[in-house]
Amino acid sequence: MELRARLVVEGFITGLHKSPYHGFSVEFAEHRQYMPGDEIRRLDWKVYGKTDRYYIKQYEEETNLSSTLVLDASNSMSFASDLDGKKKTPRIPKLVYASYVAAALSYLMVQQRDAVGLTIYDEGIRTAVPPHATQAHLRRVLRELEVVKAGSGTGTAASLHRIAEQTQRRGLVIVLSDLFDDQAQVLAALKHFRHNHHEVLVLQILDPLERSFAFGGDAVFKDLETDEEMMSQPYHLQRSYQKEMQSFLERYKRECRENSIDYVMMDTATPFDTALFQYLIKRRRMG
Repeated sequence: MELRARLVVEGFITGLHKSPYHGFSVEFAEHRQYMPGDEIRRLDWKVYGKTDRYYIKQYEEETNLSSTLVLDASNSMSFASDLDGKKKTPRIPKLVYASYVAAALSYLMVQQRDAVGLTIYDEGIRTAVPPHATQAHLRRVLRELEVVKAGSGTGTAASLHRIAEQTQRRGLVIVLSDLFDDQAQVLAALKHFRHNHHEVLVLQILDPLERSFAFGGDAVFKDLETDEEMMSQPYHLQRSYQKEMQSFLERYKRECRENSIDYVMMDTATPFDTALFQYLIKRRRMG
């Protein structure tokens, strides 16, 4: 997991250096451009080899921001569709994808001297690692993400309320979940964080098939959390399903915006860079 996180973040930072968004990397990365008078020994030759530009390593003693990653590990997060219907090549499950995103975010945060914590839940809170900004702490967070498995049913709303009550230090809360729970209750729980003066970034993680409902012939649908089964003809339901799903997503997007909560819809085909970039945007707004 540490290797995955490092490769994602280093690739992302390199991309920022070569993009119009160069200002983000300068402001938030642990490097700045070389200026006449800087000590040559502080040049980062590894970054030079990747970007053809001179950067100075910066070392900040203080922790700038306290962030908590909240990961949904309920059984609905274990879903993965086929990438290719003929070859039956599976996509990675939503939980695996979310754990990679969380690992990359954790790695980036600690590199920027920000504290990161991790809370994992299904029907209730399973793991709670408080925020710190050390390399040893980062390894602990990555170990938890390495071994996380989908659990039982969903308790997103109740778990978020409990996390909001337990999170004393004001900071940034990043929620990674499919948000498949009572929508009004989930939104109330997200507002609980804002009521406690936390900044909130919601990354809703879905599988592409959950949005398109592009199944072939007749199918038996099985609820991953209750084992309830239902026979259906998806092609007759696709249009109405897509309409309901769009309404479901739009409500999250609208009510999050109305309550100053940043919301990003991602599926497991979305590049990991999207989450990192959204974090930097949020970080910049927070100053």
